[in-house]
Amino acid sequence: MPLNQFIDDFFTRTKGSPIEKFHDVLESLITEFFRAVKHGHQEAWDDALIQLPCHQAEHFQLSSDCIEIGADSELVASIEPILRQFLPWRKGPFNFFGTIIDTEWRSDWKWRRLQPHIKAIKNRQVLDIGCGNGYHLMRMLGDGADLALGIDPTRLYLYQFHIARHFLPALPAYILPLRSEHLPAFNLFDTVFSLGVLYHRRSPIDHLVELLGFLRPGGELVLETLIVDGDEQTVLTPSDRYAKMANVWFLPSTTALENWLARAGFDNIRTVDINRTSTLEQRATDWMTFQSLNDFLDPKDSNVTVEGWPAPTRALLIAEKP
Repeated sequence: MPLNQFIDDFFTRTKGSPIEKFHDVLESLITEFFRAVKHGHQEAWDDALIQLPCHQAEHFQLSSDCIEIGADSELVASIEPILRQFLPWRKGPFNFFGTIIDTEWRSDWKWRRLQPHIKAIKNRQVLDIGCGNGYHLMRMLGDGADLALGIDPTRLYLYQFHIARHFLPALPAYILPLRSEHLPAFNLFDTVFSLGVLYHRRSPIDHLVELLGFLRPGGELVLETLIVDGDEQTVLTPSDRYAKMANVWFLPSTTALENWLARAGFDNIRTVDINRTSTLEQRATDWMTFQSLNDFLDPKDSNVTVEGWPAPTRALLIAEKP
């Protein structure tokens, strides 16, 4: 199925739902995105997507650490070369008809860390900001979500996600190629996830206010971001790069972050997990052959980045909309 048909399916499936009143603005934003954003690999990716076998997976498992789609090993020879046209694969892992995609991130580790702390999402409508290729959207469906909507402007991630949707067209999971700052205030989602996004935002408070606007009253925010040690006044603002990333702006302490959330309008705020990212969780693989965490740390002292900043540590916070 062509890429635009996957997106059209979102509008068809949500007709008659509370999201329908936002269809016009979302369609306008998506049209502008595809008109304004050109990608040099788009033609090759479109051709690769068309090469996928016309095969609907009868077997799938969305609640396992490695998402399984299809059990027909006869497809391995024909599908692996196609999947490799969409390198690098950063979020996962996945198993497509016996082809294991060992992604850069063990995203299942993050899901296991947050699962015990969040409200049950069975029969809920959930929104994932900065969702990447949709691995966590699949896990949300595996936990019973009624609708899993992802937002991410990265074109490659959109293609990787729609490979899964190609084989599982009935799944109520979608990615819209947009940025969260362009979205309307939905005020309707039961749970909103923002995992690994806040430190990329030039205005983190604005991002938190956006997240509040997506939730219905009583809805839950699940927020994960890079943090540093310190008191409520501690915020690291890298002078240039952080772990070789140029788009890292603010790393607060957990108490500072809790204060930000309160100032943005959230309540029942709590830090539920702090985890130092390891080179077992984020690493180069055969499916992501570029530099990864091991290359971002000081080779003489893994407690700091190559720039001398504290090594990546991530906190998971839960908050609610009053």
